[in-house]
Amino acid sequence: MSLLKKIIKFSFPLFSFLFLIYLLLPPPPEIPPLKDSLKSTEPGDTIQIPGISAYYTNLSRQEVLDFYQKNFSKSRFLGIPLPTYRLNHPPEYAKQVIRDTQQSSYLEEIVHPLRESLFVNGYEWENDPFVPPESRAQYKMVIDGKEFKCKVTIRPFYSNFFFRILIFIGIVIAFFFLKKEVEEIYETVSNNRQLQHKKAS
Repeated sequence: MSLLKKIIKFSFPLFSFLFLIYLLLPPPPEIPPLKDSLKSTEPGDTIQIPGISAYYTNLSRQEVLDFYQKNFSKSRFLGIPLPTYRLNHPPEYAKQVIRDTQQSSYLEEIVHPLRESLFVNGYEWENDPFVPPESRAQYKMVIDGKEFKCKVTIRPFYSNFFFRILIFIGIVIAFFFLKKEVEEIYETVSNNRQLQHKKAS
């Protein structure tokens, strides 16, 4: 058996097992309230739209995103880390994924590939890209006498468990056919080299 076949033979079951475990892991635990912030009770920020919650804060964008990535990067089962990356979306996309009236200065998505994701939208009234600087003061956020620089709105999206299993089956089938294709190509190249070597000798 060639070295390539041995590698494929032993890596394929291991890869499939680890990938299946990743897809079967429970999602992260419930996201805690944003630290050093005031939870919004405005219409649309509580139970009106499932999953949405919002907070008034003076935390920076980086502090907000670091908080949510830290609390959305591990499975609730034994705190196992989940592969995580972030996507930076245009602010106007918030009207599609949060709600059609959503104000936005930035929108990022914390993603677990082929699983769940969390959209984090920040509206900084001083940096509103859709309002001229001289008109931004009208959107100043003062709650109970305290001024806030930003309103953060989050919305998680969770994938269906059975959908993830279907994805796993599809990827395994595709990998199996790819494996056969690679083996055939390797065999053809190897045979051609042997023929050339015989002719040369």
